[in-house]
Amino acid sequence: MHLDIITPEKTLYSGDIELVKLPGTLGSFEVLKNHAPIISTLMEGRIKVKDEVGIITYFDITSGVVEVLNNVVKVLVES
Repeated sequence: MHLDIITPEKTLYSGDIELVKLPGTLGSFEVLKNHAPIISTLMEGRIKVKDEVGIITYFDITSGVVEVLNNVVKVLVES
């Protein structure tokens, strides 16, 4: 699964991952490979990214949106 985390100024992350945990407006949720298509708003919180070799990285955000479609996760955020 591929993940892009983008701010208006720069790309924070771009790469293949195992999972991403996001701070959804209605509660946090995880996205794994073959997740159903979804678009959701994000609230202030922390994004957790686990890459394919198991390295975990965190990104603090103030708000954003996420789109999941065909094993591509696009996250547009304000950090």
